[in-house]
Amino acid sequence: MAAGRLARVVIGLSATAALVGVLLWWHPDRLYDWVKAVHIIAVISWMAGMLYLPRLFIYHCEAEVGSRQSETFKVMERRLLTIIINPAMVVTWALGLWLAYEHSFYRDGWLQAKFALVIVLSALHGFMVRWVRDFGADKNQHTQKFYRIINEIPTALMIGIVVLVVVKPF
Repeated sequence: MAAGRLARVVIGLSATAALVGVLLWWHPDRLYDWVKAVHIIAVISWMAGMLYLPRLFIYHCEAEVGSRQSETFKVMERRLLTIIINPAMVVTWALGLWLAYEHSFYRDGWLQAKFALVIVLSALHGFMVRWVRDFGADKNQHTQKFYRIINEIPTALMIGIVVLVVVKPF
């Protein structure tokens, strides 16, 4: 099992690196607006999943282990994570890194602060991967209250990230 998880992590990181590499090699100046648009779409998709998955966890806590409802939540959580959230995060990171590099934004304080918040969001994503696995194995260790609190973290991070990108306070 651990080897499969490691393989998925390596595949995700490799896909991100490959996409960034292709963009750096290809150097599509005329495509800046398209790259930015796809980046924003990926961010929206990632955030939608990061906001919805904890809600599923909250409802899943109420379901009896082994019940049809619990099994349905397992499928919903796994599909949301693997079909929407994980690919959206990879595309967000790859295109975001390219945009930062291409326009030398990486030197700006606002982007460095945004980068720190995106790292925190990515870490939360990693925890959610773990919790999906825990629910999948009927080994959830957390309460509804815990997931209700967790559900607010992506919102707070998103607000900080959007303010930094739009206002560029430093």
